[in-house]
Amino acid sequence: MNQSGQTTVFGRRTEPHTVIIARGDEIRHFTVRPWIAALLGSTVAAVAVGYLLATSYLVLRDDLIGATTARQARLQQAYEDRISALRAQVDRITSRQLLDQQLVETKVTELLARQAQLSKRHGRLAPLLDRIGEAGHADAAAQATPNLKPEIRASLSDGAPVQALALAGPAATATTNHSFWPLRTQPQESESSADQADKLFASINQSLRTIENEQIARVDTLTENAYQTADAISEALEAAGLPVDKDFGHDGVGGPLIALDNPSMFETKVRELDETLDKLEEMKDKVRRLPIANPAPGRSVSSTFGVRVDPLLGTPALHSGMDFRAPQGLGARATAAGIVTKAGWNSGYGRMVEIDHGEGFSTRYAHLSRIDVKEGERVAIGQVVGEVGSSGRSTGPHLHYEVRRNGEAVNPLRFLKLGKEVGRYL
Repeated sequence: MNQSGQTTVFGRRTEPHTVIIARGDEIRHFTVRPWIAALLGSTVAAVAVGYLLATSYLVLRDDLIGATTARQARLQQAYEDRISALRAQVDRITSRQLLDQQLVETKVTELLARQAQLSKRHGRLAPLLDRIGEAGHADAAAQATPNLKPEIRASLSDGAPVQALALAGPAATATTNHSFWPLRTQPQESESSADQADKLFASINQSLRTIENEQIARVDTLTENAYQTADAISEALEAAGLPVDKDFGHDGVGGPLIALDNPSMFETKVRELDETLDKLEEMKDKVRRLPIANPAPGRSVSSTFGVRVDPLLGTPALHSGMDFRAPQGLGARATAAGIVTKAGWNSGYGRMVEIDHGEGFSTRYAHLSRIDVKEGERVAIGQVVGEVGSSGRSTGPHLHYEVRRNGEAVNPLRFLKLGKEVGRYL
């Protein structure tokens, strides 16, 4: 049986460690248990390790803080560089947007100016086209206004040509008061919205230029037609032996060279057309005052102007007018507007009406059975002045018609032919 305080390990006895402290007559002893020794050793080791760790931290702290700070600085620099790159990219995109917007605004301003010019031209042409239409040239007047393409006509109809930009996509859309939506630049696309808008502007500009050139060309055509009409009337007057304004015409040519795109070209052409129409109207008014209508429409001529055998005496005599076969009571019509100077019995003429047409021309309507006008009365062309009869020196009912110039009888046939030739121009 083992004694107390003794331990056997694998068959060997182990005595506990005893610490003896002697101080003079006093002696003390302590028994150190193994677990106490282990605890003290562990405590000493922990303290030593803690001391070493604290010493290492104090020694390496500055290096660790410096490394961490440097790493944070590098990360911050990288972020700042990235932000700078993004800001530069945004600036480039914004600059492109501003440039695109300025381009669109410039083009829109040009379109508005062209539209205003076309509107001004239309206002300038409208009175002339009305005059041409009233003169019986409606087809020529219609040709002077060219047809617009549907998309351009739609954009110009409400005074806002910039609405046509919608065809170029949302990025090029503009409002009518020159304020624009931001242009979205897409670098990855092969063609930017500004390029699309520029192409659209170029197309519209080309169409407007074509319209302007067509307007000028058709104004030239109208002017040439007016010249030709005036020339035809002039030639007919010449052939009838009547006075003609020799200054009218365009045989003489010359003048400075004016480019087709010169802003004054259209005004020059319109002014020339206006002057030509004024001259043409003046010539037409002059012709209308001449006795060129037929006093008995649809009736044949029984005796012409000139020397003939007198129907009563059977001897040669001068016939100062033309005789129209007409039944009793048929209306005799004025061949031009004028004022009645005689309305009554006049010797061999019987009942006669004489009308003064101005500029030395007058007409006589003789052998009437009844007179329907009175002296001093103003009559219009085609108005009935009396009824056919056989009064005066006559062998039967007929209308004796005379044309006099400055009191001298002239051949009425020239005026009737003139009326047929120029009637389609009046």
